[in-house]
Amino acid sequence: MFLHLGGDVVISLKDIISIMNIESSNKSDYTKEFLKTAEDEGFVRRISEDEEKSFILAEKDKKTIIYLSPISSVTLYKRAGFIDDISLK
Repeated sequence: MFLHLGGDVVISLKDIISIMNIESSNKSDYTKEFLKTAEDEGFVRRISEDEEKSFILAEKDKKTIIYLSPISSVTLYKRAGFIDDISLK
């Protein structure tokens, strides 16, 4: 199966390591440092010009890629079939 991340980017579910919410991840200094280092080293792919809501850590052909997606992590989880029903209150 494949997952549409936004724009014209589609990846295989088997390549996904993690789907994370940008807002909650930016509260951690370790995650901020990780994303900055990954961007400096060229591992980050921006999917669109829209504001990023999630990032997807993936591995394809033994290369790590971090996709910045304008789609929320909850929506991506639902699309992937990782969760069937979730209520945000």
